Amino acid sequence: MAGEATLPAMPGIPGVNKGVAAKLAKIGLRSNEDLALHLPLRFEDETAITPIAAALPGVSVQCEVTVVSCDITYRPRRQLVARVRDDSGVLVLRFLNFYPSQQKQLKAGAHLRVFGEVRGGFLGAEMVHPRCQRVDDNEPLPQTLTPVYPTTAGVGQGTMRRLVEKALKVANLAETLPAAILQKHKLAPFAESIQLLHQPPPAEFGESLDRVQQQAWQRVRFDELLAQQISLRRAYI
Repeated sequence: MAGEATLPAMPGIPGVNKGVAAKLAKIGLRSNEDLALHLPLRFEDETAITPIAAALPGVSVQCEVTVVSCDITYRPRRQLVARVRDDSGVLVLRFLNFYPSQQKQLKAGAHLRVFGEVRGGFLGAEMVHPRCQRVDDNEPLPQTLTPVYPTTAGVGQGTMRRLVEKALKVANLAETLPAAILQKHKLAPFAESIQLLHQPPPAEFGESLDRVQQQAWQRVRFDELLAQQISLRRAYI
C-alpha cells in the first residue's frame, strides 16, 4: 500500500514500518541486535532438488516442477488442488486454505519449486500446503540451509528471514570476551558463532548438524550463563 511507505520506521531497525515493528516488539525484537540473536528453531534443506519419483513418504523434500492443472474442488471440502510434474513423475499439491493469489501462482504452465512432506493420497503422491516459489529456468539454488524462526502473527517466515539476514550484516556483534578467556575455555568467536547458528553450510545438514553447531551453541550458552551470573552478583551488591 502506498500509505505504508510513509509510516515511521522503528528506532534501531531501519526500513521496518510501524506496523511490522509493533508485531516484532511483541516477541522482544526491537533492534538489529535483537534480530541477529533471534536464533532458528530448525532448518530445511532447499539446497538440492529431489525428483518426484525419488521422494520418500514422510520426508520433506524440494521438487522443481511444472504445473499441469489447478482446480478448486468441493469434495470432501472446498480446497485448491494442483497437479504438477517433472521428468520423473506427477505430484498433487493440496491446499485446504488458500488465497486467490495462490491460485494465480499455480496456473497451468507455471514453473515452481515446491517444498513439503510427501505422503500418499487418493490421487497418488501429494504435498499438503507445500511452500511454493515461482522460479526461472536455471534459477540458482540457495547455498545455505533455510532457517525456520520463531515468529508472530502477521510476520511470515519470508519476512523474518529477510530481516534477520539484513540484521546480520549491520548488527553490532563485537566480541564480548577477552582473548584470554576465549583461549582458556576454547570458545569460538562470538560473531562467527552467531553466523553459523543462522546459516550452517548445507554439507553439514542431517545428523552432523548438531556436531558442527556444538561449538557455536557452547559459545552462546557461555555468554548467557555469564550474563546470568553477573546479574545475580549485582543483585546481591
